[in-house]
Amino acid sequence: MGTKAAFGILLVLLLCRVSEQASTQMSEEEQRAWDDLVSLRTLMCKLEHAGTYEPSKKLCNATFDNITCWPPSPAGTLVRMPCPSELRGHRYDNTDNVTKLCQSNGTWAKRADYGNCHEIEVRKNDTENPIRWHVKAALLLNDIGHSISLVCLSIALVLFLYLKSIRCTRNNIHTNLILTFILKNTTWFIMKSVVTKRHTSNDWVCRTVVTLFNYFKVTNFFWMFVEGLYLYIMIAHAYGTEKVKFWIYILIGWCIPIVIVLIWAVVKLFLQNDQCWIADVNNNYYDFIFHGPTFFILLANCFILGKIVVILVQKLKAHPAGETGHYSLKAFKAAVVLLPLLGIIYILFFIHPTSSNGTSYLVFIYFNTFLQSFQGFFVSVIYCFTNSEVQNAIKRQFEKWQDSHQFGGPRSNSKNLALTVITHTGQSSTVAPDRHDYSKVDIEENAKTA
Repeated sequence: MGTKAAFGILLVLLLCRVSEQASTQMSEEEQRAWDDLVSLRTLMCKLEHAGTYEPSKKLCNATFDNITCWPPSPAGTLVRMPCPSELRGHRYDNTDNVTKLCQSNGTWAKRADYGNCHEIEVRKNDTENPIRWHVKAALLLNDIGHSISLVCLSIALVLFLYLKSIRCTRNNIHTNLILTFILKNTTWFIMKSVVTKRHTSNDWVCRTVVTLFNYFKVTNFFWMFVEGLYLYIMIAHAYGTEKVKFWIYILIGWCIPIVIVLIWAVVKLFLQNDQCWIADVNNNYYDFIFHGPTFFILLANCFILGKIVVILVQKLKAHPAGETGHYSLKAFKAAVVLLPLLGIIYILFFIHPTSSNGTSYLVFIYFNTFLQSFQGFFVSVIYCFTNSEVQNAIKRQFEKWQDSHQFGGPRSNSKNLALTVITHTGQSSTVAPDRHDYSKVDIEENAKTA
């Protein structure tokens, strides 16, 4: 008891010292005083539980994590302690629990989970600080956007797979991009439910889900790059698309991300194996292993988009079709249509307000949430639902179904024939009017109708 009393006196003296340093506003001495306080509280925590160790058992030693004193605990158990009643001037409900994992090797997890600790607030604070309400509204908008996108993307995928007449390299690339959106959105919903429940346990299920989500997110960016690469090759080189085999696009879109995410997973496993591999905002350095390549992909797509706009302006000037001027406006409209396809909108979110207060922050969170969650919706609408090829193919399928049910047999030969092209040799060949890749005329028409 004498030793505890001595430590208590030292603690009071040290607290007085911290108060003195705060009044003089000397940051270095404040930090030194805080470190001394943490060391003293750690010693107090160990002293408090000095007589509770059992030599026959494998235990995690008593420790202090700057907030809570954790008692000696058996290895392989999830320890629960009451939330602090007060922290940094804020009151918390101490009927809730904070948890920390005592790992099987007898060491504590790096971080405790204080997510269940709720601040005690007066009701009027909700109106005084509306930012919290806006954040909740943005999260709801995020869920709605991902849900709508997932439904629209699923319909678009079914159409691209079912309508065999529109299959070509361009639409096959669209199909793979849409598939990555579906997989990313699906794993996002799974990750929300799994990680919330298993965040502290850090088991293989939550780590696998997080890894899959990051993989599908990276593949999504790489297929955006494939879209831009194919479009650039088609416009800049008349017949260049025929020289690039589709398996090369598969390699870029699906295989390269495997290597990137695998490297990230190995690094996380050995250097930061906690919290289901979801790092804090201030401790996410290892995530740059896959954030870096995606950033360079966005820069490459920006370059590709710029080249496409230049070529469009040149072609519109060369073929004005009875109109003069407005070339830049038409090219700008065509570029806007390509923004969700190439993922350029993500560039807007690299710069964000430093303060969480004010109108700029509210505009940012709503704008960011809307564009990212509804991107799949925009892609499915622009490149599938409003695609003339898809619409014509659906009409033909409907007419074929209607005739077969109305007359009890197939359509007449005159209507069932595809577009017959009479060649200069006098021979005829049947060509499906919707089986074609991008052409320079297509780009011009899209720019004119944009």
